[in-house]
Amino acid sequence: MIQEVLSEPEWMKEMKPDDLRALTPLIWSHVNPYGTFRLNLDERLPIQMAA
Repeated sequence: MIQEVLSEPEWMKEMKPDDLRALTPLIWSHVNPYGTFRLNLDERLPIQMAA
């Protein structure tokens, strides 16, 4: 249904980036609907330990 609405040029002109983001996370390429993600265990996240 989303695809049908967004295929209409009138609606697509109305859409802003925030509108597209709010529709579904699957629009963004970094979201994986299958729950698979890559880990690099040689890198640490830049999170500082709470004192």
